[in-house]
Amino acid sequence: MSLAAYCVICCRRMGTSTPPPKSSTYWRDISSLFITYEVLALKKSLTLDTQVIEREKMKSYIYVHTVSLDKTENHDTFSTVDIEDHDCAVWLLLRKSRSDDRAARLQAVQEMSEARHWHDYQYRIIAQACDMRTLTGLARSKDSDLRFFLRPPPLPSLKEDSSTEEELRHLLASLPQTDLDECIQCFTALALSESSQSLAAQKGGLWCFGGNGLPYAESFGEVPSATVEMFCLEALVKHSEIPTHCDKIEANGGLQLLQRLYQLHKDCPKVQRNIMRILGNMALNEHLHSTIVRSGWVSILAEAIKSQHIMEASHAARTLANLDRETVPDKYHDGVYVLHPQYRTSQPIKADVLFIHGLMGAAFKTWRQQDNDQDLTEKVSEDETKYTTCWPKSWLARDCPALRIISVEYDTSLSDWRARCPTERKSIAFRSNELLRKLRAAGVGDRPVVWVSHSMGGLLVKKMLLEASKRPEMNTIINNTRGIIFYSVPHHGSHLAEYSVNIRYLLFPSLEVKELSKDSPALKTLQDDFLEFAKDKNFQVLSFVETLPTYIGSMIKLHVVPLDSADLGLGDLIPVDVNHLNICKPKKKDAFLYQRTLQFIRDALAKDLEN
Repeated sequence: MSLAAYCVICCRRMGTSTPPPKSSTYWRDISSLFITYEVLALKKSLTLDTQVIEREKMKSYIYVHTVSLDKTENHDTFSTVDIEDHDCAVWLLLRKSRSDDRAARLQAVQEMSEARHWHDYQYRIIAQACDMRTLTGLARSKDSDLRFFLRPPPLPSLKEDSSTEEELRHLLASLPQTDLDECIQCFTALALSESSQSLAAQKGGLWCFGGNGLPYAESFGEVPSATVEMFCLEALVKHSEIPTHCDKIEANGGLQLLQRLYQLHKDCPKVQRNIMRILGNMALNEHLHSTIVRSGWVSILAEAIKSQHIMEASHAARTLANLDRETVPDKYHDGVYVLHPQYRTSQPIKADVLFIHGLMGAAFKTWRQQDNDQDLTEKVSEDETKYTTCWPKSWLARDCPALRIISVEYDTSLSDWRARCPTERKSIAFRSNELLRKLRAAGVGDRPVVWVSHSMGGLLVKKMLLEASKRPEMNTIINNTRGIIFYSVPHHGSHLAEYSVNIRYLLFPSLEVKELSKDSPALKTLQDDFLEFAKDKNFQVLSFVETLPTYIGSMIKLHVVPLDSADLGLGDLIPVDVNHLNICKPKKKDAFLYQRTLQFIRDALAKDLEN
């Protein structure tokens, strides 16, 4: 019945009713009539179109089946649907991102990353409907909105009466323990031993901070579980360098467990870096890519790569580059970090500049701006805000955007007491072969190269180039080397090897330090062979040397690399009034140290950068 008809009937009933109503009753009926009218009118105006609700719901919840990237399979996951005009562009980009044409796919990802006018639900459409390849590309696009990335799936609950520490221990114990090198065995045994003691303490047994007495006596003030987790993670880093062990880590729920730890330790950069190292190693195995993406790690990496902390961003960039087989043919092993470009770029990369740190150095802290005087045995603070500035990334990348800038990291120590792995006694020859293999996998040698080295890093560069010259598959590295910069490299040895700072360094100097001795036969052979080789190849060389002493320990000052030792016998040698640590750390961008370095790189690569 219509609203008007209902009102007419009510009026007729009121007009024919007997006896005639009293005045008050009559007006009460009239009021009721109009109240009824208003209620019915309001009800009609509030009637909802359920089809509109369903359409809006479809915009927010879109699910597609996982599709293989095998080009031999023919499938079209998009069908004709009733969508609004302003949503057509989103779906067309999604379709374009799955094109057989690689250029079209890259263009689609670029257009998505540059979108600024979309609604939230349109970002969610992309997030839920794009494939693995597109999602990785968006994570490696500098301007991508983080709304493209869904939250990681809920993590499975821990087993009853279990903890992350116990789960880590079980994961580590499930990995193969045979046919491992001594260092992996050492890390694994240490982690499992410390776990057993910690678990016994949690259940009421006696707990000892020192554990098995290995060099972690300084952990007295640390939380036991966090210390044990670090042991386990360091062991897992080593295991993740073995492809078959990566498969075991994935099969036993390692990706989810690592994600739980990553979220629990947001305030502990050291834990997060080790987790990223493991993930980056696993991403070297392409058959694990889909599992890594499905576990939600790409969303975490997309946020981490935008971090202001260079270490966090660089670890995330390494993992994403290993996942991005669409635009990155190279593979970045543990310790090889691209400082520029960390995102996909349309800028053609014409040459590589490699940074190799020295004794007690690191891929990032060695190349920061000059800071307060620091002694050689002092550990750099874990507070990343103190060394986020990295001049190769912030200055050199801006001055020479056509360069790929890589920084390499490897473990070194002054004493075997400080060694990360007590059984690890790696020589310069061993390390050079290891780094050479990793750098070749990263595509070093495919473009012109300039090497930049500090201290012992320069000896590694010399040894790598000599080794590469003996192996036909490495000849491209030699042919494409344009120049070398040496920052206080002890070509003829250093007194550091003989100097007794204290009893532990006197009794147990590390193998690296022993090889720096002035009477080292290996060092003399390396110098003689390289000098002849460099002259034959006509390498351009620039050397800097410190003129000020460096604190060794708390009381002793030592001129680590004197002028005569830093003289290669080829190229310019420039003394600089700084100590050994600051010889590679310019005070500011217009400082002589940086400007002369920049000039050398530009001159050495002049012809290559012009093309």
